[in-house]
Amino acid sequence: MGKRPVVTSRPIVFWTIWRPHLTMAVSITVRMTGAGLYLGAFLAAAWAIALAAGPQAYAGFKALVGSIPGKLVMIGLTFSFFFHFAGGIRHLVFDAGYGFSPKAATQSAAAVVIFAVAATAVTWLLAYAVGAA
Repeated sequence: MGKRPVVTSRPIVFWTIWRPHLTMAVSITVRMTGAGLYLGAFLAAAWAIALAAGPQAYAGFKALVGSIPGKLVMIGLTFSFFFHFAGGIRHLVFDAGYGFSPKAATQSAAAVVIFAVAATAVTWLLAYAVGAA
């Protein structure tokens, strides 16, 4: 008879296998923001449908998007766009064969986060400044 496998009382969790670090978090978040942008495409379709449906439907859509939860969703979509954009450029650099050293990978991951936060903030500050938000 063969040996029985060792069963532990503690389940194996993600953090016991891999030590979390910035490059991993950015890689996972790039994928999550990509999924979020797909959901944002449905919002864009809803905007177009409301616009085509007439002034009342469009006014309702504007009220929904202009509410606090609506603005939070829009800010999240803006962040997702900039994060995914910067992450895509980072991966293009990787595809060219550059940036694989641990130091360079960590620096580029930090640059993605900083760019996404800064670009989102600037976009929304400009939108508020011109009365678009």
